[in-house]
Amino acid sequence: MEKFIIKYFNLIRIIIAILIGVVISIFIIFIISKNPGLSLKSFFLGTLLSRGRFGSWIEMSSPIILCGLAIAIPFQAEQFNIGAEGALFIGAAVGTAFAVSTRMPAVLHIPSVLLVAGLTGAVWGFIPGFLKAKWKTDELVISLMMNYVAYFLGLYLINYYFRDKAAGYLVSYKLPETAWLTQFIPGTRIHFGVIIAFVFALLTYYFLYHTTTGYEIRTTGTNKNFAKFGGINVFMVIVLSQVIGGFLAGIGGMTEVMGLYRRFNWQMSPGYGWDGVVVAIIGQNNPLFIILAALFLSYLRTGGQILNLLSDIPSEMVIVIKSIIILLITAEAFLQRFKNRITIREAKMREVPDESDN
Repeated sequence: MEKFIIKYFNLIRIIIAILIGVVISIFIIFIISKNPGLSLKSFFLGTLLSRGRFGSWIEMSSPIILCGLAIAIPFQAEQFNIGAEGALFIGAAVGTAFAVSTRMPAVLHIPSVLLVAGLTGAVWGFIPGFLKAKWKTDELVISLMMNYVAYFLGLYLINYYFRDKAAGYLVSYKLPETAWLTQFIPGTRIHFGVIIAFVFALLTYYFLYHTTTGYEIRTTGTNKNFAKFGGINVFMVIVLSQVIGGFLAGIGGMTEVMGLYRRFNWQMSPGYGWDGVVVAIIGQNNPLFIILAALFLSYLRTGGQILNLLSDIPSEMVIVIKSIIILLITAEAFLQRFKNRITIREAKMREVPDESDN
């Protein structure tokens, strides 16, 4: 049992952090709400009581998964890029511009639009990656500032060149049907972008843990000096990890536009890139765990929306829960004394001579 705890300590710690966050949220709801029973039911079960809400939960997880992967790959290389939000936004804007400007069969149009959006995000990831590798700039600061550049540049592109003035509000022209991702479950908005996100998660897992380049990324993240000594091109690894992350984020933004809205309608940053940071931390940068973390976070977001609609609790409760969970997960001292105690006990047991040897 003790060996099991030591081996899976980080996973156990994350689960405990999530449970503590949920318990605290229940406590807060009981204090604030005039009808805590209804509020708790709306928050924890509301998503499962309606096909439409269930669909919202699943489709919302799609861009969060892709943004989580976009953050996890640079994190694996110990590059703290938080530019997924910007890459998602500018990728969707440029992808929309390309989609409404071109006409071709759906079998070519859909992958072409996704590729353009992904390449735009890749360029956005290349900039902080190259600056970091070449001149050792702080990639966290650069990627953070570039999020604002992407936001205003994307709005400028859409509002001044591709705005549908007949729509009555600030949106792009509608995408041609050949660029739509089909919603395939009746009564929901679940679209093929969800499948794309799951496929990319599996491909990313294979890339990181079963390819030479993935090994080089992980080795560089573990010990950069050892990677250099082993002949790994650290410059290439730093840039490539950022480029791949930006590519995935760009696709994440475009699948949302193609599958749900069928036009670019964001006038504010949707926040999926920041959620990607959260799920990458919860999932410990493992693509398979990121899927579960994204489903958990999208469930919280959906529950928060229902909570806001059906009860007297604001949806900001979800932010409180996320904050508590992240605080506990990132606190290295959380449960560390417990782990040390088990490790010492295990070491002492190994030192005790076996009676059968006497």
